[in-house]
Amino acid sequence: MRPRRASGGAGLPAPGPPEPSVAGGPGTTCTSVLALVDTNVLVYRFDPRFPEKQRVATEMLRRGLRDDTVRIPHQAIVEFVAAVTRPLADGDSLLAPEDARREAEELLGQFVVLYPSEAVLRTAVRGWATYQLGWFDAHLWAYAEVNGLPELWSEDFQHDRLYGTVRALNPFR
Repeated sequence: MRPRRASGGAGLPAPGPPEPSVAGGPGTTCTSVLALVDTNVLVYRFDPRFPEKQRVATEMLRRGLRDDTVRIPHQAIVEFVAAVTRPLADGDSLLAPEDARREAEELLGQFVVLYPSEAVLRTAVRGWATYQLGWFDAHLWAYAEVNGLPELWSEDFQHDRLYGTVRALNPFR
C-alpha cells in the first residue's frame, strides 16, 4: 500500500521524482531499509532544547518520506500529540494543541501508518515477556516484528540489539 502524501506540510517536503540512475560511473549503491519510527524521533523534530537531535530527526524523516522507507505506528502519533502538548518545566509546551493536531494530520497524510491488530497485541505480550521490555516498548517492537520491518529507530532500546527479526538502532548515538 502506498502512503497518502500531503503537499509537504509538517516541515517536510513532498517527495519529488526519483533521481535518475547513471550506469557505468563510479559510485556506491545504497539500499534503503524499511524502518519503524518511535515517538521520540517525532518529538525531537519540535524540541529546540536538543538542536542536534532535532537536526537528526528532521533529516531522518525527510529521507524516509523521500525514499518511502519510514513507517509510523499509530501509537507513536498518539504519544507524539501527548508529548508535544504536555507542559514543560517552564509551563510552555513544545506545540500548541492546534499545531499538534495539524502535525498529527500531516503525519497521517505523509507516511504509511500502521494500526494495531490481534497479531500485534499477541506479539507484544510475547516480546514483553521474552525481552523484558516495558509494555509500550514491547507494543512498538511488535509493530515492526509483525509487519516485517527490519529496523526500529528509537533511543529507548539497546542500540544495535536484535529483538526477534528487528534491529533496534538509536539514531541519536
